[in-house]
Amino acid sequence: MPTILAIETSSELASCALLAGDKVFVRASSGVRTHSQSVLPMVQELLAEAGLALAQVDAVAFGAGPGSFTGVRTACGVAQGLAYGAGLPVLPMVTLEAMAEACRARTGAHEVLAVLDARMGEVYWAQYRFDKGAWREVAAPALAAPQAVAPLAAQGLQACGNGFSAYPEAFAGQPFAAGALADIVPHAQELALLAVGALANGQGVPAAHAQPIYLRNKVAYTSAERQAINADAAPHAAGARPRPAWPQ
Repeated sequence: MPTILAIETSSELASCALLAGDKVFVRASSGVRTHSQSVLPMVQELLAEAGLALAQVDAVAFGAGPGSFTGVRTACGVAQGLAYGAGLPVLPMVTLEAMAEACRARTGAHEVLAVLDARMGEVYWAQYRFDKGAWREVAAPALAAPQAVAPLAAQGLQACGNGFSAYPEAFAGQPFAAGALADIVPHAQELALLAVGALANGQGVPAAHAQPIYLRNKVAYTSAERQAINADAAPHAAGARPRPAWPQ
């Protein structure tokens, strides 16, 4: 079993995990404004707890996206810095697949719809099937309005992700939304577990070649555009928690 360090900051939860042998050491910190300050201390704590030096790690995995624009850049930059200094490969991992793995661990579901809040009245979503010990894409990661999420029919489909709590009115009445696990967000623990297979399949890249996954082409908006986006999204977000207007 390889030793994997994983970093995930694509949502409001920042997390780090260290897979060493049959143990997974984890740390987490909430609050997007503190992600850049919290990651390296968490990494240091994990290595100290496991009694390892960074040079003893086999690869550094990070949540490449989709997710917060700033968050995925933070995770990518930290992973690149650590991997470059230690001469390690980097494993860019898909955040929605990590959510599917968390959903499977909790429910045993092999058909999963993962929906992550993308802010600005939109969500990131993908559909996965667990087959022969690995996840397969049924519907590739996409950016869409909540009403446009359209999973393929599948027996035992389990939905998860904070997109359901962000836009409850938009998903009301959708059969796939019934029983959705809305508290699931990307976490480094699942990234570390999935990274084992990714490393074995040769998906590691040099630190300089690691890149985030961006599904939203335009990442900067004028004040007028942000006001228009918020006004358009408001009817669909009744009862949802307040969310800032900046693109993520």
